[in-house]
Amino acid sequence: MGALNGITVLELAGIGPGPFCAMLLADMGARVIRIDRPEGPPGTRDDVVLRGRRSLSLDLKNPTAVEALRRMTLQADALIEGFRPGVMERLGLGPEPLLQANPRLIYGRMTGWGQAGPLAKRAGHDINYISLTGALHAIGDADRPPPPPLNLIGDYGGGGMLLALGVLAAFIERANSGRGQVVDAAMVDGAALLMAPIYGMLAQGRWKAARAANFLDGAASFYGSYVCACGGHVAVGPIEPAFFAEMLERMGLDGAAFDNRMDPATWPTHKARLAEAFLGRTRDEWAEIFADSDGCVTPILSMAEAPSHPHITARQTFVTAHGAVQPAPAPRFSRTPSAIGATPPLRGENGTEILAEFGFSAAEIESLVAAAPSQ
Repeated sequence: MGALNGITVLELAGIGPGPFCAMLLADMGARVIRIDRPEGPPGTRDDVVLRGRRSLSLDLKNPTAVEALRRMTLQADALIEGFRPGVMERLGLGPEPLLQANPRLIYGRMTGWGQAGPLAKRAGHDINYISLTGALHAIGDADRPPPPPLNLIGDYGGGGMLLALGVLAAFIERANSGRGQVVDAAMVDGAALLMAPIYGMLAQGRWKAARAANFLDGAASFYGSYVCACGGHVAVGPIEPAFFAEMLERMGLDGAAFDNRMDPATWPTHKARLAEAFLGRTRDEWAEIFADSDGCVTPILSMAEAPSHPHITARQTFVTAHGAVQPAPAPRFSRTPSAIGATPPLRGENGTEILAEFGFSAAEIESLVAAAPSQ
C-alpha cells in the first residue's frame, strides 16, 4: 500500500533531516533500507523517526562493502545521503559513477551549507543554518536574544521535508525522461525558502526588520500568547476584523477599547488589556468558551496533552504504534493511504534478508553482514 509502493530507497544512516525524509517516504509506501555503520549503539524500538524500514550494517571503510552498496544502487530507485561534501566521492560512491551505472537513480543529497560555497565543508546545526537566512533574527522578543525554535526550520521544514519534495519531483520527471538526477537539498537554502512570505512583506514595506515589531511575530495584540489564571497559556490569532470582534464578544470586552487595532502604536495598550482579561480565567475555561468559536483562541498544550485533545483524537493525528505515541503519517491519500510500517530497526538486524533480496550469495552475505546487535 501507499503512493510510493514499488519504490526502493537506500538511506545512508545519519541524524536529523535525512532520516526524517526517509520516514516520510517510508510512510508513503516506499521500501526504505537504512545502511547503518557497523559500530555504535544498537538503536531502540521507540525511535519514531526510524519507523517503516529495515537496517543493514555496512562498513564503508571496507572496499568490499563499498562495492556491495554500489551493486545495490543498480536495483534502487533512489539513494539518500547526508555526509559533508566530498565524502561520498572519496568513497567512490559519488553521483557521477552511480548515475553512469544506473541512469535512473535519483541521488538525494542532504547538507547544512550545500555542496559548494565558503561554508560548504564547515560543521553546523539547525540554529547555524537559520541564523544566516534572517529566520532566527526574526523570532523572539525585542529585548532578548532570539530563542531556538526547536530544530524545526532548518532540519525538518527546510531540510528533510524539502529533500522529500525534491526526490518526489525527480520521480515524476523520471517518468517522462527515463533518467535520474541529483537532488541537492541544503538546509540553509530551505530555511531561506521558508522565509519567502516574510521577505515578500519586507519588500512591500509591510514588515520591519526587527523582532517583536510585526503582526506575526508577537508584537500585535491579536497574534500571540497570553498567560491564564492557572499559569497555563492560550494562543490568540484573530487577525481578521470579524474574528477579532468575536473574540472580544466571547471575552465580554468592549470593542471601542480596541479601535485602530492594526496601528502598531496601539498594540502595547491593547496587549495589556487582553493580558489582564486572560488572567481572569484558567486556560481550560478559556478553551471551553472558545470551543465552538471563530475567535481563534486555543489552549497551548504540552506534548503530553496534545494527543488527547478532542479534535486531534477525532482526526487520529497522533497514533500509538510499536509502543510509542507518535504523529500519524501525513498528508492523507484517498486511494493509496500512507501507514506506519515496520518497527524501528536495531542496527543491522535485517542484513541477511536484505542482501539476499538484492541477489548476494550466501558466501558474500556471510562476509558482509555485521553481527546483529543485542536486543
